[in-house]
Amino acid sequence: MTEYDDLAQQLRDRLAALLDRTDVIEDDLRNPLDPDFSEQAVDLADDEALEGVDAVLRNEIGQIRLALLRIENGTYGTCSQCGKQIARKRLEARPIATRCIDCAA
Repeated sequence: MTEYDDLAQQLRDRLAALLDRTDVIEDDLRNPLDPDFSEQAVDLADDEALEGVDAVLRNEIGQIRLALLRIENGTYGTCSQCGKQIARKRLEARPIATRCIDCAA
């Protein structure tokens, strides 16, 4: 056990939820367009919005995977900029943080 096991579990739970959401979005994006031309415009606008949401979710998925990797290799909680310890409260508020509050400011 490490001091970050609880945060690792939160990250794994969040990752699972995000992957479920991206699966739903991808399924929706795979649906063919409605044959009605006026409905196609609405579908295309919806698809564009969904693609934007999907991109944001995939970015967060990548950040979570990197945080889990840092936990695994023992570098989690160390500021990537100054090398100091990131405060536990910061990690609890933002578990994907890579910089301490001073460097992030």
